[in-house]
Amino acid sequence: MAGDHRATAGNAIFSDKTEKILELDAHSLMAIAGSPAVAFEMARTLQTTFEFYRRSQLQSMSLAAKIRALSKLLRDNLPATLQGFGIVAPLFAGIETDDPNARPIIHFYDPLGAQFEATNFASSGSGSPTIRSILHFLEKWGDPRPQDMGLEEAVVLANRLLMTAAEFDAATGGVHPDRRLYSTLKLLTRDGIRTISVEEHESYWQKAEA
Repeated sequence: MAGDHRATAGNAIFSDKTEKILELDAHSLMAIAGSPAVAFEMARTLQTTFEFYRRSQLQSMSLAAKIRALSKLLRDNLPATLQGFGIVAPLFAGIETDDPNARPIIHFYDPLGAQFEATNFASSGSGSPTIRSILHFLEKWGDPRPQDMGLEEAVVLANRLLMTAAEFDAATGGVHPDRRLYSTLKLLTRDGIRTISVEEHESYWQKAEA
């Protein structure tokens, strides 16, 4: 899961150092899109909920329950959504830890809480139409297709996608390899979550651009 770093307030750039990929627990991630204040509060609520459940029940919450928990927060946010100032349309990635054969699953949500399971990719936010179009093209005619790429290729692709989206969307930005500014990129596996370091980003980017 990858994200850029730009946060906006109306037509003003508020920050180019925002972390939009958030770890909810050891096996789930949330990518925020929309109102940062509301999205961050939702993430903090989910982090507390998942941790409380783990400690009180001595087991992790099921993936289905985690997915529904985010849906409920979005439904509870309906008044702010209808008023237009608190819209959130996140992505959620998780894995069912009780199933040894389980693979990570991505769900995308509408602002009213409906969730949809993605097949091979998902995107959200104002820059998502550009990214979704490119990923669809690569899935149909790319060689290799995105889901068949190795780690290095996938990391480079994520940065290139976000840089391309930033060319057409003022609310996407903060990814500048020439200034050692790369996307936030986290890998989710059965063993947990790993964040791609700046050094890894830089190594992969330089190889691809050589």
